[in-house]
Amino acid sequence: MAEKRTSMGKIFVYGLMALLFVGLGGFGATNFSGNVRSIGSVGEAEIGVQEYFRALRNQISAAEAQAGQPITFQQAQEQGLTSQVLAQMVVNAALEDEARRLGISIGDERLAEEIRNTQAFHGPDGQFSREAYDYTLDNAGLSESEFEEGLRADSASTILQGSVLAGIKLPATYVDTLAAFAGERRAFTWAELGAEALTTGLPVPSEEELTKWYDDNIDRFTRPETKRITYVWLTPEMILDSVDVDQDSLRAAYEEREAEFNLPERRLVERLVFGDEATAQTALDRITAGEATFEDLVAERDLTLSDTDMGDVTVGDLGAAADVVFAAEVGAVAGPAQSDLGPALFRVNAVLPAQSTSFEEAIPALRDTLALDRARRVIEGQAQGFDDELAAGATLEELAEASDLQLGAIGWTGRDGDGEIAAYEGFRNLAATISGDDYPTVAQLGDGGIFAMRLEEVLAPAPIPFAEVKSQVETQYEAKQRVDALVAIAKEKASQLGEGKTFEAVGLTANKEEALTRNAFGAELAPGVLQAVFELEPGETRVIDGLDSAVIIQLDEILPADKEDESAQMLVNLFGDQANADVAQDLFRALSADIQQRATVSIDQQAINAVHANFQ
Repeated sequence: MAEKRTSMGKIFVYGLMALLFVGLGGFGATNFSGNVRSIGSVGEAEIGVQEYFRALRNQISAAEAQAGQPITFQQAQEQGLTSQVLAQMVVNAALEDEARRLGISIGDERLAEEIRNTQAFHGPDGQFSREAYDYTLDNAGLSESEFEEGLRADSASTILQGSVLAGIKLPATYVDTLAAFAGERRAFTWAELGAEALTTGLPVPSEEELTKWYDDNIDRFTRPETKRITYVWLTPEMILDSVDVDQDSLRAAYEEREAEFNLPERRLVERLVFGDEATAQTALDRITAGEATFEDLVAERDLTLSDTDMGDVTVGDLGAAADVVFAAEVGAVAGPAQSDLGPALFRVNAVLPAQSTSFEEAIPALRDTLALDRARRVIEGQAQGFDDELAAGATLEELAEASDLQLGAIGWTGRDGDGEIAAYEGFRNLAATISGDDYPTVAQLGDGGIFAMRLEEVLAPAPIPFAEVKSQVETQYEAKQRVDALVAIAKEKASQLGEGKTFEAVGLTANKEEALTRNAFGAELAPGVLQAVFELEPGETRVIDGLDSAVIIQLDEILPADKEDESAQMLVNLFGDQANADVAQDLFRALSADIQQRATVSIDQQAINAVHANFQ
């Protein structure tokens, strides 16, 4: 719980430092002109323009890193990033104002200690450096007083939060009740009836029956929203045949990778090192006399075979022990021989013969690699030209006709199987956000390929005509008929079980489950079986639909959670930590809301708009 409090306590502890240091990655300081210094306030605590800008910039950078591609400011707004940052800044200001009202602060010594311990301010010797301190703050656009004032305020906010959240711990009864529910188990018997249980064939459905099934289940046969997209693309594989690789380049690549194509003879070897040669010889004598095995010697040293494994080694890897090891048979223990760690015994586990691939034999592999690399560079060199032509008004069709770009069209739904190009994440990401107002631009596929797309229209979700999906309708209707027939048979047998007969007596193959919990992962049961079992009383039976079968279940016994089981104790700890954390978060939200209610919250939307303008 202490760790949780610490984590929550740092929601904005060193917030300014986080914004400062994270923001240094490729960003310079940005200053806003005019007299506006804040975007709002909570009580007497102001929310600085620069602080809001840095927080928003870092939030967008983090989102871009997670998405793996740039995010426009409009997209950031649509994702709610601006609202999230503003809400967090208001909470931080509320805590700062409350701490100031209560007179909470840290002394100069504690402040100096925090600064000295900040790694970003350390010099090459690992100690605090005044030059590093000044340089870092200067790059972040902060004065020394601004930074230290912010750090002091953050620390005071942390003290306030810690005083509210300290010692939160729910009663053991609450946690035990949750763990008892989650760990409760069921012992039950079940049997599955498959298609083999049907003694007669299924009736052939009429056209009317199929049509009714189609209408009743129209959601299964409805095409999702579809974007009709025209695109051009070019991948390195598409132009491999047109890329020339000269003999000199092939020869240079072969020489560079010669060690890969020509491997010397190797041995798979284990090595056990001793303090002196006499001890090593004694150990070898024990092996020779059959008094011990190599594994025994390893175990006597409190080692494992993985500790002795050298992998595959060459003559050059073994030094003085090379002749002894390479003369030994597979399975033999050789030595003692000198190693770089001292006298050792070596066990040879396998011989890997030398491999030699001539230049002529390596040409196909070399040509493919070099051609692919050159194809990537050719495409890279063409990409900007294609983009310029698109910007000048060229259509995708014109580009495809005048270049190696291939023209295609796709009905994109965001589902698997949309098409070959839809397997590329870059294409999917752009297809998801493209609108009719977007002009085609060249984008990367991720494997050296490029593409550009144009949205033709967006088709609203609509039923697929019956004629196009008739075969699917027939298959699904037949499967439903089969399951219904099996369920009817299963219910008849289940009624006999309820009369006291056994599974075997009614012709069923019984399967026993001794003690399964609600979340028994890995249990080979049809979907819904576990949920149904936990709804039954001992002796009750139920029939449920399987994937293509019917399942009969009978509850045998309700078993309490096994408190001695390691997983049960883990559940107790998990529930305890989670419950404490949830209450702590609720208290924190209540604290924040109370402070904001008592202190006036003022937001300057014009100042916020001015900050946002710097991102557009």
